Amino acid sequence: MTTPQFPSQPPFPNQPPSNLGGMPQYPGTQPSFNAPPSSFPSNNQPPSTGGYPQQSMPPQYGSQPHLSGPPTMPGAQMNGPGAYPGQTPSSGPVQQPYQPQRIDPDMVPNVVQVLEQSQEKIQQPFVTNAPGLLPPLAATTYVCQDQGNCNPRFIRSTAYAIPNAHDMIKQSHIPIALAISPLANLRPDELGPPLTNFGEIGPVRCHRCKAYMCSFMQFIDGGKRFLCCFCEAATDVPTEYFNHLDHSGRRMDWYQRPELCLGTYEIVATKQYCKDEKWPEPPAFIFMIDVSYNSVRSGLVEYICHILKTELLDYLPKEKDAETSNVRVGFATFDKQIHFYNIKNTLGQPQMMIVSDLEDIFVPLLDGFLCLPQDSRGVINSLLEQIPQTFANTQETETILAPVIQAGIQALKGANCTGKIYVFSTTLPIAVAPGKLSNRDDKKLLGTDKEKTLLAPINNVYTKLGEECAQNGCAVDLFVFPNNYFDLATIGEVCRVSGGQIYKFNYFSIDNDGERLYDELKRNFQRTTVFDALMRVRTSAGIRPIDFLGNFYMTNATEMIFGTIDSDKSVSVELKHDDKLPVESNTYIQAALLYTSISGQRRLRILTLALTVTSSYTSLYPSCDLDTIMNYITKVAIRSVTVSTPKSIRDNIITQAANMLACYRKNCAQATTAGQLILPETLKLLPVYVTSLIKCDALTGTQTVTTDDRNLLMQRLMSMDIKGTFAYLYPRVYALHDLDENNIPPPMMRCLYERFSETGAYVIENGLVMYIWLGSQVNPTFVQSLFGIQSAHIQPEKCRIVDLDNPISRNVRTLLTMIRNERNAHMKLFVIQQRDSIEPFFKNYLVEDKGFTGGASYVDFLYHLHREIRNILQ
Repeated sequence: MTTPQFPSQPPFPNQPPSNLGGMPQYPGTQPSFNAPPSSFPSNNQPPSTGGYPQQSMPPQYGSQPHLSGPPTMPGAQMNGPGAYPGQTPSSGPVQQPYQPQRIDPDMVPNVVQVLEQSQEKIQQPFVTNAPGLLPPLAATTYVCQDQGNCNPRFIRSTAYAIPNAHDMIKQSHIPIALAISPLANLRPDELGPPLTNFGEIGPVRCHRCKAYMCSFMQFIDGGKRFLCCFCEAATDVPTEYFNHLDHSGRRMDWYQRPELCLGTYEIVATKQYCKDEKWPEPPAFIFMIDVSYNSVRSGLVEYICHILKTELLDYLPKEKDAETSNVRVGFATFDKQIHFYNIKNTLGQPQMMIVSDLEDIFVPLLDGFLCLPQDSRGVINSLLEQIPQTFANTQETETILAPVIQAGIQALKGANCTGKIYVFSTTLPIAVAPGKLSNRDDKKLLGTDKEKTLLAPINNVYTKLGEECAQNGCAVDLFVFPNNYFDLATIGEVCRVSGGQIYKFNYFSIDNDGERLYDELKRNFQRTTVFDALMRVRTSAGIRPIDFLGNFYMTNATEMIFGTIDSDKSVSVELKHDDKLPVESNTYIQAALLYTSISGQRRLRILTLALTVTSSYTSLYPSCDLDTIMNYITKVAIRSVTVSTPKSIRDNIITQAANMLACYRKNCAQATTAGQLILPETLKLLPVYVTSLIKCDALTGTQTVTTDDRNLLMQRLMSMDIKGTFAYLYPRVYALHDLDENNIPPPMMRCLYERFSETGAYVIENGLVMYIWLGSQVNPTFVQSLFGIQSAHIQPEKCRIVDLDNPISRNVRTLLTMIRNERNAHMKLFVIQQRDSIEPFFKNYLVEDKGFTGGASYVDFLYHLHREIRNILQ
C-alpha cells in the first residue's frame, strides 16, 4: 500500500492545546420535518472540509511495506487550529485557509476496498492448527477447519500475540480482550462441536485449576498423567480414560477423541452439574399477552393469537434430529389483573382463572397450565380464538407488568423447569401494583450531562426480577408496542440481566408491522437457545479475566449466569496481567459454558484458544484484530453512558485511538517524515470506525432519537457479536437498480452520499434498520415493478415491496431475504425518496459524511486524529 506524502506543515506558533473531540452543541429542538436540520449542507453545496493541497502519489517505501496511510493532514481547518470539525471557532491564531479543494476520498483507507482485498486473499479454509493465527476479517466469507483452536466465530481476541507485560498494553492502549459467542452459528460446511460422553466419570479436568481436557494438555508417564496447559499441575488420568502414547508422546486415540484434537467440543454433563443433582426437565415457553384497550384496539391481541394458532406453534424449537419439539407452552393475559388458562387436553374448553392480589403473586394452577401443543392442540386453538372475543369490548386502559413477570417465574419454578417468558405489552405499567412506573421522560436532557439519569433505571424492581429469572434458568423476551414513553431504561433491566431481548414496534399496526412481528417471533423460536447457563473463562498463569461486558448476571467475580443465551448473543471479557509472561511460551484461554439444551439435556460446551506471547510492538500490531477491538471499545463506551457524560466518552475514544496509532508511529515507523499519518495495516480502518462510533445514535444522544430507542440500542449493542458491531459502525449499501440474479449480493458500496446516483435506487442496512433510497430521477418502471405503485404515492413507513412476478421484484426480494437471514433479524424497512423531508435520517447512516446533528466526516476526522497523534508524539 503506498503512502501519499505532502509537504509537512510547520507547527503553529503558540498553538492552544487541541480540544479533544469537543462536539458541536446540538440544537435544542428536533429538526422540523419539512426541512433538513440547520446544520445540514444544502443540496447544491459540497460539505466544506478542510482544504487539501493537490496530491501526487509517491513511490512506495522500500522499508515500510506494511504501512498504509491517508494523506498528511495540514491543520488547515477553516475554524482555526485547535478545533474539532464543526466546532465553534477557537480563539487561537487562525491560519489563512487554503483554497478549498476536496480531497479524493479514494486516497483514504476505505472499508469496502479492505474487505474486497481480504476476500480475494481467502483462497482456502482457515485451519486452526497453530497458536496465534490471525483469523480472516469477521465480515468476510471463509470456512474454518478446527484443528485444535476453536473456530473464530466462537472466540476472537483483540490481539493474537499477547504483550508479555502490562507496560506494553499501557503504552499501546490496545485492549487485551476476547469476544465470545459460545453458540454462534457455523456455516453448513463447518463441523459443529461434537458431543462426547465420558460416562460415569464425567468430564476429565485438571485437579488444580479445574480446566477441561483440551488439545493442549500434555500426557506424561506413559499416559497415566497429564500436564495442564493452564496451571502446569499434573493430574492422574482416570483408569476408564487411560490410553497408551505413541512414539511422539501423543495418545493412540488422539484423532478419535474430539477433546484431544479439536478446539471446540461438547460433553454430556453428569448429575453433579445439575441443580440439586436432579436431571432437568425440558424448557417451557409462557406467552403473556396484554389485553388492555390499546392492545385490543390496534388489532394486536387478535393478530398474536392468530399467528400463534395458525403458524408459530409449529415452529417451536427442537433438537437437530428430533421429530417433534418437547417444549411445553402456557398462556396468560393481563391488564390490571392476570388471567391464567388451563389448557389440559382432557378439558373440552380452556378454563380461565383470575388473580387480582398482586402483592403476593401465586399461580392458581400447576397441572394444566403448561402443556405440549401436540397433546392439547384443540384446547389451545379454542383458547386463542376466545381471547380476542373475551376482551373485544374492554375499556381498561391501565396495565401492570412486574407481577406478570413474577407469575411467569413462579409457574416455571412450580413446574421445576427452565424456559422463556414472552411478554407482549403496549403501555407503561401505571396501575397500582409492584413495579408501577410513571412517565419521567424529558427530551431536553438528551445529549446533555444530565442524560444519564434518564438512561439509568429509576429503581431496581425490574433488575431484581431479572436476577430471579437468571437464577431460575429463565429469561424474559419483551415485545413492546408503545405509542409513547415506555421507560425501557427501567423495564429493560429484566431482559438485560436474564439474557433476554427487547423488540420494539412503535405505533403498531398490522399493515406496517404484522409481518415483522411474525418474522421476529419465528426467528426467536428457531435460533439456537440454551437455558440455565453458566459461563466461566479460564486463562493460563500470569493473565486473568477482570472485566465482563454483556447481558447477564454475576454473583461472584468469575461466573456469568444467563437465564438463556442464544446464537446471536456475545460477551466481552477483558484480560489483565498479574505477572510478566515468558515470551517463548503460549497463553491459553478456555471458555466453558454449562447449560440445559432445548431437549432438557445438561451439557458443557468447551472452547479453547492458544495465543502467542510477544515483547515487541512490531509483532503486536500485525497480530491485532480490529473487528474485536471495536466490538470491545463500543461496549465499554455504551456501559459508561449511565455514569459519564457524552463529551468525555467521545474524548476517551478519540484519545485511545490516537494513542494506539501514536505508539505504532513511535515504535514501528520511525523512518517516515513527521508530516505523514502512518497507519498499521491491521488498524488502517480504525479512524473510520471511530468516526462512526463517536457520532452514532447510541452515544451522541441527540434529540432525534427517543429515550427508549437509545436504551434499546444500548442494550442491543451490549450483547452484540462482532459481525453485528461491524454492521452497526459501517452499514452495508447495495445498488438495487442494476441487480443481476447471478450476482446477489452485488458489490458493497461506500457510505458516502456523493456515490449515490439520482437515477439509482439503493438499500442500506446496519443490522437494526433498513432503508431503500430512491433517486429523484429513478426510472418510474423500476418503482412500479418493485412497489406496484407510482413514486408519487410512496409513504416512507407504509410502503412495502410487493410480491410481483418480474425480475426487479424477484432480485430485490432475494437480496433483502439474504440480508435478513444473515443478520437474523427482520429489520424495519423505510422507503425514502431523494430530498424527502426525512432524508436526513437516512443520511445519518452514511457514516463517512458529516452527521446531520453534528459530528465530523471521515476525512475531517482524519485531520483531527493526525493532529492528536502529533501532539502525543511531541
